[in-house]
Amino acid sequence: MVSHEGSFIPVVVRNYTRSDFDAMIALQADCFPPPFPEELWWSREQLENHVSLFPEGAVCVEHDGRIIGSLTGLLVNFNPDEPMHTWEDVTDGGFIRNHDPDGNTLYIVDICISPEFRKAGLGKWMMQAIYQLAVKLDVERVLGGGRMPGYGKVSGEKSPQQYVDEVVQGTLKDPVVTFLLRCGRMPVTLIENYLEDEESHNYALLMEWKNPFQRGK
Repeated sequence: MVSHEGSFIPVVVRNYTRSDFDAMIALQADCFPPPFPEELWWSREQLENHVSLFPEGAVCVEHDGRIIGSLTGLLVNFNPDEPMHTWEDVTDGGFIRNHDPDGNTLYIVDICISPEFRKAGLGKWMMQAIYQLAVKLDVERVLGGGRMPGYGKVSGEKSPQQYVDEVVQGTLKDPVVTFLLRCGRMPVTLIENYLEDEESHNYALLMEWKNPFQRGK
């Protein structure tokens, strides 16, 4: 049960499957309406790769038969000494054909929540499911680039690093970075040209959750 508009509603966190493809594309349309380009929504080919290459990393939240949130991941080998990368390279443009079953890191490709449910805490539920998966798979970390959509409003007066520092200190709030901090993710490094994203000026904050239960392979 999650809190939504003053009442509690039942939700199910589960893996999405081929039968959910229409609902997943509808969720993308709900989250990214025009003028966001339709060709950047998940395609059936991408979704097919998600459920066939790494079905455990294809997570969704369902309410009353409707998918209202999703999170997609893949396994990669991450070298902390060489942290710089782009979203396109690390996720294979969302096709995850580079998924490595022996990877040391569970990388979050995308998280998406229907606008009308964004205050219901669905993101935290899905993130907890991913942390549990990371423990089950015995990987070193959960990792992902956090967009900085609030940066565009203050870019004339603050550098990206100043903005990140203030968000981490709590003197500023960012819709994505603050949410990830509340989920237990910690900053690794600021990445320039991570993703074409006007609001973030193409920056992202790489953030990780280290698996405290890792046994070692």
